Amino acid sequence: MNELLMPAGSIEKMKYAFAYGADAVYLGLVDFSLRALRKGELIDESNLKTAVEIANSLNKKVYCTLNIFAYDKDINKLYDSIEIIKDAKPHALIISDFGVYRVIKNNIPNIDIHISTQTNILNSQTVKFWQDMGATRAILARELSYKQIEEIRKNCPDMELEMFVHGAQCMGYSGRCLLSDYMTKGERQANQGNCAQACRWSYKLLEETRPNEYFEIVQDDKGSHIMSTKDLCLVHHIKKLCDLGIDSFKIEGRTKSLYYVSAVSKAYRQVIDGKLDSVTAFEELKKVGNRGYCEGFFLGNNDSSCYSYDISKGLAGADFLGIFQKEISENTYELLIKNKILLNDEIEIITPNYSTIARVKKIEHTRKGEVDTANTNDEIMIEFDCNDNSWKQEAQYALARTKGMKEF
Repeated sequence: MNELLMPAGSIEKMKYAFAYGADAVYLGLVDFSLRALRKGELIDESNLKTAVEIANSLNKKVYCTLNIFAYDKDINKLYDSIEIIKDAKPHALIISDFGVYRVIKNNIPNIDIHISTQTNILNSQTVKFWQDMGATRAILARELSYKQIEEIRKNCPDMELEMFVHGAQCMGYSGRCLLSDYMTKGERQANQGNCAQACRWSYKLLEETRPNEYFEIVQDDKGSHIMSTKDLCLVHHIKKLCDLGIDSFKIEGRTKSLYYVSAVSKAYRQVIDGKLDSVTAFEELKKVGNRGYCEGFFLGNNDSSCYSYDISKGLAGADFLGIFQKEISENTYELLIKNKILLNDEIEIITPNYSTIARVKKIEHTRKGEVDTANTNDEIMIEFDCNDNSWKQEAQYALARTKGMKEF
């Protein structure tokens, strides 16, 4: 089976990832993950076991990331967490550091270990090395082309291979970057989970013999985002990768929204299952935040077209409007509003298997009564007028977004 592996920045996002088609999620303990999240229902030592139990109840899997570049202080923290990890029983641990690997093998010898993309797995011998060391899966470097991946698969037929197929890319090699460390004077260390995303900043050129004379590298009003890469999107190549025998398709995005996780999971799930063609799926993927899409190194021709010179933040073709909380009556639901909704707006309701257009017939605020506007972060009751009610079968995981596609 070709596994769809989604990010889970929180328990809630994990549940939606599973509902929208993920076979497994990867999540990180705060102290050992390359995504040090700061808000939401974070995954930590207190709820890791709960996350795994939820996954088990759905016949899904949880992979726990321990892939920071570890110092001795981090190793000491890891020793303190060993029993918690052992008790939680995640289905695998994702590791990059040799010291972390040694601690885990000595203390939890029977757990599956996946070798992180941070170790720069670029060739068959590296895959075999980790296989000899007892690892069960290799997560391939993003810098590989299809031809190189094909060669590794041929030479390593009995090792699980995982690869990134979608999401933000880092201008550092396989994520190894010191730019954030340098620009923040060591306060935001990228390989400790605190990347400041300095590659997304706008830069000007200063010639050292001309102090205070700054030159635009790209002459426009948006600055010069010379290191900001476009997002990876390999949805057009999923069928070929399935045939090649890639075991797991990985999506980047533990800091992305619940809507991002849901919509991207749905698009790739339906392509993997043959329910949606890649052209239609690509249009769906444009509706979530992205910096423009490219195919990275996959076709062997990574060039300037893979960089987003004019923007640093992702733009979405559709606005995420709200999360359905509960049914109030036949056509009325309570929503947590994420972006403003107006009376009589036509919106799109999406669920794991359905999509439909609905009109906002009535908006009611718990204190103000009937209103014309549902504002961000309000919990609002909305009555919908909708011709197709198939989505109601999955209303528990229904989301609302704007109708159609915005142009930029």
